[in-house]
Amino acid sequence: MANNPEVRLNQTGDKTEVILLGDWVIEQQAPDTAFIFKEPVHKLIYIDANNLGDWDSRLITFLVKLKKHTLEQNIDLDLSGLPEGAQRLVNLAFAVEEREGARKRSTRKSIVTRTGSGTLDIYARLKSLLGFIGEITLSFGRFFRGKANYQRSDLWVTVQETGAEAFPIVSLISFLVGAILAFVGVVQLVKFGAGIYVADLVAVGVVREMGAIMTGIIMAGRTGAAFAAQLGTMKVNEETDALTSMGIDPIDYLVLPKLIALIIMLPLLSIYANFLGILGGAWVSLTILDASAYQYFVQTLQSVTLIDFLGGMLKATVYGVLIAIAGCRCGMECGNSAAAVGIATTSAVVSGIVAIVVSNAIMNILYTTFGI
Repeated sequence: MANNPEVRLNQTGDKTEVILLGDWVIEQQAPDTAFIFKEPVHKLIYIDANNLGDWDSRLITFLVKLKKHTLEQNIDLDLSGLPEGAQRLVNLAFAVEEREGARKRSTRKSIVTRTGSGTLDIYARLKSLLGFIGEITLSFGRFFRGKANYQRSDLWVTVQETGAEAFPIVSLISFLVGAILAFVGVVQLVKFGAGIYVADLVAVGVVREMGAIMTGIIMAGRTGAAFAAQLGTMKVNEETDALTSMGIDPIDYLVLPKLIALIIMLPLLSIYANFLGILGGAWVSLTILDASAYQYFVQTLQSVTLIDFLGGMLKATVYGVLIAIAGCRCGMECGNSAAAVGIATTSAVVSGIVAIVVSNAIMNILYTTFGI
């Protein structure tokens, strides 16, 4: 077991002896050099290491600090009592003077500076986002004119990846969300003898809100992150630069198929999620309530209107656009390192989910305002 490092002082004649005891290893907490200078010391300090045990960089750190103190106070430091290896390391530390500006100095910026920097950063991000949206708009214009340069096969592969391959996770989450809504509704409505209206709660809640928003959040975490990782990796490997050098617009070739695929598939996935959510609500309700499946589904059909359905589909379409923009933008603006790909992926998920929630709030306000 290592002995704790210790320092003892001995004033003898015209010098101050600094006696080192114990094991000066990295696992031990070394004494502070300020302890030596609490009392007046002579103009010569001698290091006595006769009782020194094991040592490593912990001892060298202590000696370097001590050397700096002695230089500042014009005190001579005699290192001859140290092991030869320790002497060489300390002398090596002071062999070359530290270059000015080599040490990082952290200065706290004023609140005005931080506010200005934050404002400029927000402005730069907003400008970049608007520029990216403008490029996508131009790409769509070329698509409708039949001049967009992209692979049709890539579009159908992306449709499959964002559609059929997302069925399992969308099925599970949608069914459970419908079941949770039904359970909460049953617990409250049964108290008033209105248990059958759980069908209305589940149907309207799923069709207008939860089906689209839960599908959007799932796709933001699944597909938005995949888009960002794929495009970010291509950016790191300079594949996007290669496309540009060949005269191919990366927005047309890489971004456009992904955006079209999500615009097509997210409303369809939302319809599927609505069905599974209503099914989950029916399973819970019919298990608890004294009602038949026929009564439940008749009540469901009576509660949902075409406006409710179309409102949910509009939300799903908007979510698809936002997820594609968030994922593709983060991937296209990725840095040139592996760490940057991870950052871009995280940013795509966060920005996609935030965009979904904000857009949902805005559309709900508009729906309420116009009586939809």
